[in-house]
Amino acid sequence: MRSRYSAYVLGLADWLRQTWHASTCPDDVAPEAGTRWLGLSVKAHAQQDDTHATVEFVARYKIGGRAWRLHERSRFVFESREQGEAARWLYVDGDMLGEAA
Repeated sequence: MRSRYSAYVLGLADWLRQTWHASTCPDDVAPEAGTRWLGLSVKAHAQQDDTHATVEFVARYKIGGRAWRLHERSRFVFESREQGEAARWLYVDGDMLGEAA
């Protein structure tokens, strides 16, 4: 989760794609231009079994001078993406929690 947040902050679309499950990865993963990321707070994490986990987080950011919060419970799966590549946790999807503010 922290590496994905850092990728958004640094505009590293390649890392976002590498850590996104192929079944749910959108064509365009580039962070929105003009976004200023302010911080990440991991609220909770839980591992359901050897290959499934959730992470609840709040990411704060600004766009055009207006502050926003992204509060999400994300689902991850642990798997290898290509032969010979080390297995890793991949983002699948998430549920928004609360309202964006």
